[in-house]
Amino acid sequence: MTRVLVVDDDKALARALGINLRARGFEVDVALTGRDALTTAGSSPPDVVVLDLGLPDLDGLEVLAGLRGWTSVPVIVLSAREEQGQKVAALDAGADDYVTKPFGMDELIARVRAAVRRSQPAPEAPTVVTDHFTVDLAARRVTTSTGEVRLTPTEWHLLEVLVRSQGRMVGQKQLLHEVWGPAYEKETHYLRVYLAQLRRKLEPDPANPVHLITEAGMGYRFED
Repeated sequence: MTRVLVVDDDKALARALGINLRARGFEVDVALTGRDALTTAGSSPPDVVVLDLGLPDLDGLEVLAGLRGWTSVPVIVLSAREEQGQKVAALDAGADDYVTKPFGMDELIARVRAAVRRSQPAPEAPTVVTDHFTVDLAARRVTTSTGEVRLTPTEWHLLEVLVRSQGRMVGQKQLLHEVWGPAYEKETHYLRVYLAQLRRKLEPDPANPVHLITEAGMGYRFED
C-alpha cells in the first residue's frame, strides 16, 4: 500500500486530506509540525509527501531540505503563497510539484497518483516513442521517419535529462547543473538557445512545441 505523509498545521485540512486519501486506498500519516514530519518520515518512510510551506516551527523549505538530505521521495508542496518566486524556490529546493491553496481535492489526489507513477523505477535503457521521433536512450540516438537526427553532445545530454524525467518539469537550475555544471546555474540563456535548436530539429512546428514544453520562468518538460 502506498504511504502518504501529510504535513500541515491546519488540523481540519490535514484530517480531510487523510480521510480522502484513505478512501482511495492510501495509507496516511499526518504531521502538524515540521519536526514531527521529519521524525515520522525517518521512522515510517513515505512514498509521497504532501507538504505545507507555512508550518509553525520550521519553514516548509527547511523540511524539504531535511528530506532531500537522505531521500528522493516525491514531494508535493501546498501553499497559499502564490508568488512565482516561492514556487521556483520550492522546485529548486527539490519539490516535485506545487499546488496553491485553495485546491480541489480530486486534483490533489490526481497529483499524488501522478507522483507515485513518476517515482516508479524506469527501465534501464528505455526507448521513448512520440508521434514525430523516437529517442533510444541505450544507443543515444534520435530517429524520425526520414532517418537519424544529428545532435551535438550538449543537445543530446539536454534531451536525455528531459526524456528521463518524462512528464515532469525539470527546473532551470537543475538542467544547467546537470548539463553544463554548477558554475553555469545562472546562465539561463543557454537553455533558451539549446532548446530552440532541439525544437528546430525535432518539433513539427518549432514555434508551437508539443514535446519540449517551456514552463515560463521555471523550467522545461518533455511530453511524448
